[in-house]
Amino acid sequence: MTSEIVSVIGGKETSNGAAYESVNPARVEEVVARVRLADASTFSSACRSAAAAQREWARVPAPVRGRVIASIGRLVEANAEELARLVTREIGKPYAEALGEVREIVDTCDFFLGEGRRLYGQTVPSEMPDKNLFTFRVPVGVAAVITAGNFPVAVPSWYLVPALLCGNAVVWKPAEYAAASAHALYRLFTAAGLPDGVLNLVLADGAATFEGLEAALAEGTVHKVGFTGSTEVGRRVGELCGRHLQSPCLELGGKNPMVVMPDADLDLAVEGALFAGFGTAGQRCTSLGTVIVHESVHDEFLSRYARAVAGATIGDPAGDVLCGPLLDRKFAARYEEYLGWIQPHHTVVSGPTGRITPDNPRGGFTGEGGLYYHPVVVDGVRPGDRLFLEETFGPIVGVTPFGTLDEAVDLANLPGYGLSSSIYTTDPASAFRFREGIGAGMVSVNNSTSGAEAHLPFGGNGKSGNGSRQSGVWVLDQFTRWQAMNWDHSGRLQKAQMDVAEIVPDLDFRL
Repeated sequence: MTSEIVSVIGGKETSNGAAYESVNPARVEEVVARVRLADASTFSSACRSAAAAQREWARVPAPVRGRVIASIGRLVEANAEELARLVTREIGKPYAEALGEVREIVDTCDFFLGEGRRLYGQTVPSEMPDKNLFTFRVPVGVAAVITAGNFPVAVPSWYLVPALLCGNAVVWKPAEYAAASAHALYRLFTAAGLPDGVLNLVLADGAATFEGLEAALAEGTVHKVGFTGSTEVGRRVGELCGRHLQSPCLELGGKNPMVVMPDADLDLAVEGALFAGFGTAGQRCTSLGTVIVHESVHDEFLSRYARAVAGATIGDPAGDVLCGPLLDRKFAARYEEYLGWIQPHHTVVSGPTGRITPDNPRGGFTGEGGLYYHPVVVDGVRPGDRLFLEETFGPIVGVTPFGTLDEAVDLANLPGYGLSSSIYTTDPASAFRFREGIGAGMVSVNNSTSGAEAHLPFGGNGKSGNGSRQSGVWVLDQFTRWQAMNWDHSGRLQKAQMDVAEIVPDLDFRL
């Protein structure tokens, strides 16, 4: 059954706009939802609506807002299977992964429901008598949140939950190809009792969103921008915010390295590389980009990895598979460009490449009707290759040898991204030397590059972001500002740094 969905602003549906069809990438002829895409003025109108609602929401005591977050968590938990099935149908994510993604929303709500009682300020001693100093966390105002569709419900919750908890109103623009999943999540949030206008859903394409955001920033109705997406678009969002003296929260792409040391458990490393490289069909920002493997175990690792990839099941994401299709036609087209980066000095060790079709099958699987692609492992990738330096959003992993740990760290940092990283070793000294040298915001030891927990900071550096962090208590700094207050009850004007009592020591004293 195909649904028709529209933007919701101030609690009211907005049905105007161009038509867009969100399709099931496992069966591209199946339309999941017909979407009405809003224009730029609709986006800026949503920001005005949010600004009007935000002040009253901020007056709701923070512990009460925390109870709303708790209700969101319980509603998501009660609807977990249905929401996960919708995610699988709309973006082709294997059901087990989709269910895990929904679980992450619940975990996020469980963590933040208590933070409503812990939005602590401080009392600070004054340098003058009869004077008290305080600090308070205050909401930023309106947050414009723009998210990608590869994690259509979990990643938005990293923004929406803390932003709402802190007393902000939100305008959320999800990816149009994941609009049905986003609309379902929006309905669960509002069912928890959020007042109209506190959370607004705008379904729009990138151009209209950027134009509308630019207008809202100029009007002063947006006070924080959260963006998850490509590095290229993140730069444009960052430049726009900078012109309005705002610091956005940017979570961008990755070229995530996995270092395999000579003492590594190779079976464990292969298992991690298989999941990190090809889970969600390699379409995570934390997906494995390059395995940097010690020359002494290179051949053995490569042999085991190629066998593991060959034995992995690709197919209907409703079943027990390693990965399903690519997210959308535009990602399939872009992935085919990445396959063109394979050069004569490379060796594809995983078998066929390209789209899985009756003429290019994967065993008995012909991929008919879906955007299925062969997983690709490329050996002989060199530091100057595009396959080494640039993000490849899809099921392709490069392999590069190294000789020393210092060389491995240099190779891992070379592309300039800094989201996630991994090292497989049994030597604690190697693990800590890698951690000290790597520029990534996340480091895993004997685990894959993919997998974040709701109470740890998530975010990247370099091309992967501007150092902002989502998740855990660290995200509170994105959605609150520190306000200082001084209260002088002396009955006279006391001037800081001037009317300060001084106790004079005898600095000439000697024993």
